[in-house]
Amino acid sequence: MTEPSSDDGSTFRRETERVVNEIAQGLRTLDAGARWFSDLAPTRQQMVLQEVAGYAMQAHITAADGRAGVARSGVKPTANPSVMICMDPPRYGFAGLPSAEHVKAFRVLVSVFAVADTRRRERYCQGVCGHAWHNLPAATERP
Repeated sequence: MTEPSSDDGSTFRRETERVVNEIAQGLRTLDAGARWFSDLAPTRQQMVLQEVAGYAMQAHITAADGRAGVARSGVKPTANPSVMICMDPPRYGFAGLPSAEHVKAFRVLVSVFAVADTRRRERYCQGVCGHAWHNLPAATERP
């Protein structure tokens, strides 16, 4: 498991933000992101799940986003994270799920965030957006 040494958390949050937004914008595959997530220590995984749930809330996900994201995630629609995100309103206690479900939760959350964030970029930010995370440079896939 990889874990940054002695950092106050802000470096890790920036890395999480970068990875999640690269997945959402198609600059990194979901599988590559899931490998990154799987290599984290369990406490870091919980931090990431809380962070990504916050991104999903900020993106104002809908029930339709939940269903579309679950379909993209590769996670069964009956898995706990899939059911939680498709509830109306969605449930966000992903970090509290058993650790065996964390990778599924990451895949679902990132996929749903990608659906909602893409909609927002296309409707509200196209050509006029100043959000740094919506303007990532096109780059080759990162591991």
